[in-house]
Amino acid sequence: MLIYIIRHGETGLNSKGVLQGILDEPLNQSGRDLAVLTGRELTDVHFDQCYSSPLVRARETAEILLRESGNDIPVEIDERIQEMSFGEFEGHRYQEMGEKKGKAFFFDAFSFEGFPGGEDFHQLCARTQDFLKELIARDDDKTYLVATHGCALRAMLNFLYEDPGNFWQDQVPYNCCINIIEANGGEAELIARDKIYYPEDLIVDNYKQK
Repeated sequence: MLIYIIRHGETGLNSKGVLQGILDEPLNQSGRDLAVLTGRELTDVHFDQCYSSPLVRARETAEILLRESGNDIPVEIDERIQEMSFGEFEGHRYQEMGEKKGKAFFFDAFSFEGFPGGEDFHQLCARTQDFLKELIARDDDKTYLVATHGCALRAMLNFLYEDPGNFWQDQVPYNCCINIIEANGGEAELIARDKIYYPEDLIVDNYKQK
């Protein structure tokens, strides 16, 4: 079993460094272009099944990638892999958190109490890993595509990292980066991490911590 997990392409809010959470904004032109380029580099991959977050930016990324890679399969929706809910902070730039909250969010995520009306990282890990572990337990010979989000991707893969205490793994995932899991007998291994299939000069880090 192979599982390709992609973070969605860029949106207008991404380009402004805004935390979107479950705000439902589509891809911008740059985001669509990155999905096209990524899909064209995966024409040798046959996907048997595709799952996406219900949010349009993830679903649109999956649809473009499948089309450009020549995979004519439907996109199935699973709410467990949608982005973290930031509650009252959705639509704000990360610099607005304040030093204390920002430090916890990016450097000590599991001590971060979450925003009012939103989720914390423990809750996010629980629901996204429920999806991934259920998929791994199928133990079949299929290749899956999973389209999700930056926080959700890190949470989903947390139990596979060598240092799960480092939630962000020192980097917010780039738009349209792909992580690949190989699973056999219910055991899973991360064999490709944050892989980019487009030219490196197109990488934009809108959430870089200095």
